[in-house]
Amino acid sequence: MNELELKYGCNPNQKPSRIFMKDGGDLPLTVLNGKPGYINFLDALNSWQLARELKEATGGIPSAASFKHVSPAGAAVGLPLSETDRKLYFVEPEAELSPIACAYIRARGADRLCSYGDWAALSDVCDAATANYLKVEVSDGIIAPGYTDEALEILKTKKKGAYNVVRIDPAYAPAPQEYKDVFGVTFQQGRNEYKIGPDLLTNIVTKSHDLPDAAKTDMMVALITLKYTQSNSVCYVKDGQAIGVGAGQQSRIHCTRLAGTKADNWWLRQHPQVLALPFIDGIRRPDRDNAIDVYLSDEWEDLLADGAWQGVFKERPQPLTAEEKKAWIAGLTGVTCGSDAFFPFGDNVERARKSGVQYIVQPGGSIRDDHVIETADKYGMTMCFTGMRLFHH
Repeated sequence: MNELELKYGCNPNQKPSRIFMKDGGDLPLTVLNGKPGYINFLDALNSWQLARELKEATGGIPSAASFKHVSPAGAAVGLPLSETDRKLYFVEPEAELSPIACAYIRARGADRLCSYGDWAALSDVCDAATANYLKVEVSDGIIAPGYTDEALEILKTKKKGAYNVVRIDPAYAPAPQEYKDVFGVTFQQGRNEYKIGPDLLTNIVTKSHDLPDAAKTDMMVALITLKYTQSNSVCYVKDGQAIGVGAGQQSRIHCTRLAGTKADNWWLRQHPQVLALPFIDGIRRPDRDNAIDVYLSDEWEDLLADGAWQGVFKERPQPLTAEEKKAWIAGLTGVTCGSDAFFPFGDNVERARKSGVQYIVQPGGSIRDDHVIETADKYGMTMCFTGMRLFHH
């Protein structure tokens, strides 16, 4: 099959809509369940590339992404979950998890609020462990190179049988040229086939050359996440997991602040007081996620007001004070920060430092590189220049 008719394009008024192969060949994907739409396929194809490349760049570690509106809400490699991770991502203590299940759980867990209604992408065959986790999450669809029989049957029960399940041919290689129409004008460019790997990290420009293997992996996660994030973009990573993505901002410092705020929130969710919040029995996962988000925000009074908290908690919890939040965030360390283009000013480094950043990877090339390097040196950071911009539109 070389084309697939869609219900509509980005919006209901944009008809007709379809995906097809210009060369007349077969589509490299098969819809196993549901009826994905235009935006679903944009998310599917972008997220699949991210997951596939991340696995390749990290030496074969199963990888996953959680996409919303053509940018990753999260991405991660399949490292085991700690006891805290299981509490943080609402995983049963006794649940047996495969590496690919861990990858998706960590990818979705980076920003559970933004991952609500996500598109999931897996580098490896979807197994029952991954499908069982997805079964109880609000998600629009999934793309993977294959599915076990048990996993497919589980996924087919989601959304009253309408959950979107797409199988991608892992051997598919796209044409080297890309085309896009805008206002009736066709744009052409070569695909961004620049390989991201450890060899990009040899140009260390700071006084500190400390770059452990774990930080190199985090840099791979940051760079490949940025490659498929709408620009401008900045990504914070820790332990093989994107913990904050700032996408599509016109100013790079705004990207850095947005990603840093998300990283701070990810860390605050691990505060013992947050992990112990006394939720009422049977509360829905989205309601729990929303409550945690408001609890940690400056609008906590709305959640904890009389008549409001009773619908969420068994007893009224005490809010975290600004001082308590600041003290907890100060304990976040060893974070990597990546940028899809150069940092024009040292203020980006200053903001990144506040979220525990110790390692920075960016293209370099600003006329103020000296100032950016000087700022990193002030805090003993290690910074690599890749010489490779990663804009994505």
